[in-house]
Amino acid sequence: MPDRKDDCPGILFVCMGNICRSPLAEGIFRHRLAERAAHLKVTIDSAGTHSYHVGDPPDPRAQTAAARRGIDISMLGARKVVEADFERFDYILVMDEDNRRALLQCSQPEYHAKVRLLLEYSRANPGAEVPDPYYGGPAGFERVIDLIEEATEGLLDELIQVQ
Repeated sequence: MPDRKDDCPGILFVCMGNICRSPLAEGIFRHRLAERAAHLKVTIDSAGTHSYHVGDPPDPRAQTAAARRGIDISMLGARKVVEADFERFDYILVMDEDNRRALLQCSQPEYHAKVRLLLEYSRANPGAEVPDPYYGGPAGFERVIDLIEEATEGLLDELIQVQ
């Protein structure tokens, strides 16, 4: 987990296994932040609701799809959400309602407002879910990246306004 400074917001992207959607979101957001607002100090991480792939790198198809857009996520490693994440991160952005429910069940009520769907930041698909591309082909990963890119732009707009 990256170190967090008290004066900077923390963002945690969450999917089920932390090998497809959430590492893509982490990589895309890091890339957009560097392009648009490198001056902002933000702690960024990703995790999964399940421990199926702890320690594994992102799915090769996710890495390939990200690389086609100039984003390297190969250095990321899967981890499971831990209790401390709820206090540590200001934004806990999940990919779908299953992830949201799982996090709400394992967290204290005072943290529930932090757990939101990533696509709440999307102008084109507000409140929709990011579908899991794991059992699909390359087109599913491209669609996921499109959705994440659009939502992370909205998230970045918000962070720029509040900092």
